[in-house]
Amino acid sequence: MKNEKLVFEIGSPGSEGYVLPECDVPAGNIEELIPGKFLRQSAPLLPEVGEADAIRHFTALSLRNYGVDTGFYPLGSCTMKYNPKVNEDIARFSGFAGMHPYQPEELAQGCLELMYRLERMLAEITGMDAISLQPAAGAHGELTGLMVMKAWHEYRGDSLRRRVIVPDSAHGTNPASAAEAGFEVVEVKSDSRGCVDLDSLRQLADGGIAGLMLTNPNTLGLFEENIEEISGIIHDCGGLLYYDGANANAIMGIARPGDMGFDVVHLNLHKTFGTPHGGGGPGSGPVGVKKDLAQFLPVPAVKYENGIYSFDYDRPLSIGKVKSFYGNFGVMVRAYSYIMSLGPEGLKKASEAAVLNANYVMHKLKGYYNVPYERTCMHEVVLSCLDKKEKFGVSAMDVAKRLMDFGIHPPTVYFPLIVKEALMIEPTETASKELLDEFIRAMIAIADEAENNPENVRNAPHNTVIARPDEARAARSPVLRWTP
Repeated sequence: MKNEKLVFEIGSPGSEGYVLPECDVPAGNIEELIPGKFLRQSAPLLPEVGEADAIRHFTALSLRNYGVDTGFYPLGSCTMKYNPKVNEDIARFSGFAGMHPYQPEELAQGCLELMYRLERMLAEITGMDAISLQPAAGAHGELTGLMVMKAWHEYRGDSLRRRVIVPDSAHGTNPASAAEAGFEVVEVKSDSRGCVDLDSLRQLADGGIAGLMLTNPNTLGLFEENIEEISGIIHDCGGLLYYDGANANAIMGIARPGDMGFDVVHLNLHKTFGTPHGGGGPGSGPVGVKKDLAQFLPVPAVKYENGIYSFDYDRPLSIGKVKSFYGNFGVMVRAYSYIMSLGPEGLKKASEAAVLNANYVMHKLKGYYNVPYERTCMHEVVLSCLDKKEKFGVSAMDVAKRLMDFGIHPPTVYFPLIVKEALMIEPTETASKELLDEFIRAMIAIADEAENNPENVRNAPHNTVIARPDEARAARSPVLRWTP
């Protein structure tokens, strides 16, 4: 870390940045109000700085954070697109932000109507028949969808279906969610074009298969060309097809999972539909299903009868609640605003721009980085630094670290696992050509450095507050407080 003073090391005794108001608690024995075990034995150690220093301290901390409002964020598979501020303004309307989840239904008609309409919109976008907005995020949506699949099989007396097929290029949450739902995970290999190997799939498809979890386009950024045949193989053996919606930003308004043969879908409102993403949440992972599975969705569902919106708990086959109350409502408001702002044609254009941007990046960089699957990609492109690792000792991680010196957030590295030294780049539709060209110039400059000055790349970053921490230790044993 650069030689910077902590806030505790500046200021002087007696300096104050804020004065608390007088205590309005009646004088007396404080332990009558607060149990002794919760009382401090000594005053807290706080920095003694003036108001200006306190403000500068917190402002400096905020400037160290990187987000979509700060700069380019091409994080593959995560769809870190710019979040329109009109969505934020609408989510802050007092009638939305101030609503309490215990508010009587007759006094929450506007909120219920928004949820009802959003369900219908997402059903139309995905080609599903019913939607639950309750799951809190993507992996939670996966678990919910798998629970619905499991309930459907058991209801039909098919409880021996205990295996779920997951491609070798899948998101890590897919096998984790399947295992959490009580299934055995079976891996299916990819073929030479980066798609599901049909021969391998046929060998796995038998009476013990509950379903296949699939992302389309997949995590290589490639559209599954044989999706209808894949659907037929799974359905012919009595299984269900699950759609991981992490990459829906490539097909939104163009193609629908329901039309491809998928039975269950989850979407990431915090990826595809312009709501904030990262920093731990909040997210939202609605689950959609075909009509035969609708009765198993979580309760309550929003219904509309005789001009009144209400919650429907009368669903005896439901898997039950998966989230407190009804899901992350503020994220729903943002997604609703996003969809209404763009409309059907706008959603389609957003996906087209995302696909165009990714192919532009691939075309410009394929002479400097290896493209493992050189075919038209969708919303993201996977490059490989394997040749740079073997020739110059420069890894994908080195390239990612060096990119930080150019003021650009690194792409995803080492994923998908089937591509060695992978760099996974997703520019999204909100990146302008000028911004993409700036990114491309940086990537080309790093490729040149890797060959002519590899030590500079291997020691990057050079311009950040922290250079290269022990990442495993930082993740498992973070130091989150200062001790004098």
